[in-house]
Amino acid sequence: MKTFLNLCTDLAWGIQCVLLIYAIYNVILALPFFRKDKPMKHFAPQKRFAVLVAARNEESVIGSLVESLLAQDYPKELFDVYVIPNNCSDDTAEAARRAGAWILTCTAPVKCKGDALSFAFDYFEKKGNPYDAFCIFDADNLVDRNFLRSMNDAFCSGAKAAQGRRDSKNPYDSPLTGSYSIYYWMISRFYNHPRSLWNLSAVINGCGFAVSAGLLKELGGFHTKTLTEDLEFTTQCILRDQKVAWVPEAVFYDESPLQFSPSWKQRRRWSAGVFQCLRLYGPRLLGKLIRERKLLCLDQFLFLTAPLMQILSLVPAALAVLLFLLSPGRPLQPSSCPYFSPFSGVPCSPSPLPFWAGASSSFWRNGPSESSGKPSSITGSFWPAGSPSTWFASSAAPPPGRRSSTPAASPSGRSPPPNDTQRPAAKTADCPFRCSS
Repeated sequence: MKTFLNLCTDLAWGIQCVLLIYAIYNVILALPFFRKDKPMKHFAPQKRFAVLVAARNEESVIGSLVESLLAQDYPKELFDVYVIPNNCSDDTAEAARRAGAWILTCTAPVKCKGDALSFAFDYFEKKGNPYDAFCIFDADNLVDRNFLRSMNDAFCSGAKAAQGRRDSKNPYDSPLTGSYSIYYWMISRFYNHPRSLWNLSAVINGCGFAVSAGLLKELGGFHTKTLTEDLEFTTQCILRDQKVAWVPEAVFYDESPLQFSPSWKQRRRWSAGVFQCLRLYGPRLLGKLIRERKLLCLDQFLFLTAPLMQILSLVPAALAVLLFLLSPGRPLQPSSCPYFSPFSGVPCSPSPLPFWAGASSSFWRNGPSESSGKPSSITGSFWPAGSPSTWFASSAAPPPGRRSSTPAASPSGRSPPPNDTQRPAAKTADCPFRCSS
């Protein structure tokens, strides 16, 4: 029994040493969080963007997003907005068309967002892509009017992939949405911002990012296999020695879940996808790290191990309870219980349980991410003066946190896109490409 207790104690201390090293690494990287962002050189608009939105049953919100995109402070002839409806049971396509977007209908099966994006990228490549870069958004986003102008600056400065700064669209709707707002700020300030100063790669957050057509061609398109297509694509870029640039001036707003249940499912899905990425790309990252000694690969590998570290953070506590139960005569003191060791105070995760659930599901679930259904309704959100809604050029754009299905008028002065998508009625110009519907 004594040998077993000693083994448990040594194991707990060993795990806590690993957690401490992991925490120290992240603390060191986050140290420049207080420094200002690197100033970005401004360029005249020159990059041509295709804005892509994969949407499933998003009739209530897609119009607001399209309106905020069409209100960009960027020449109309240099960008086009495409909505990619998939597996819809509502009028998502019609709502997007009325708002002024072009509809790209998938001719291949779509199981997740990654499949829709893969179809779109492959389609443009086959038809002769005229765009310099693609911007990706979710249907429930709203976009600051300077987003494309900031991305133009980033790509003119040499970036091939770039991530914008995500903020919360509905931070005051519930305590949960408020927590998400803090989480977004922490990711921006303590992860992406310091890594840009350390000359490391930012991480793609699922939406609000842009990728050059040249990089997509180099990677063979947008082909992902895991539940987290954004993280997988980030890893693919890093393995090709391409960093994801951090563009804090490119602001967009994401809608957070109102209730715990959808948040739990979301986190579980994310964590399962991270484990899948670790299994697929972890050995390749380590191999490249050993061969080329690139800190970029080490940083990404450690990022992929975050859910594992969060699960490990539960083990010392479990061992502490076990030791206490097996040795009731010993007082619960730091010297007798490893859970109360100095290393135990190192916070690794405030919420490891979703990651545990995601880890277990990742071993049996090999399919892509489940597409989100209809977004939950939003109660009133109270934004202070100077809210993001006032930054949009279009007066029809709703304030963040509020849904609107009111269509906007089709913008004028926009050149026809290079595909034959389903056109809004107001758009009669012939498109050079033909897309099956």
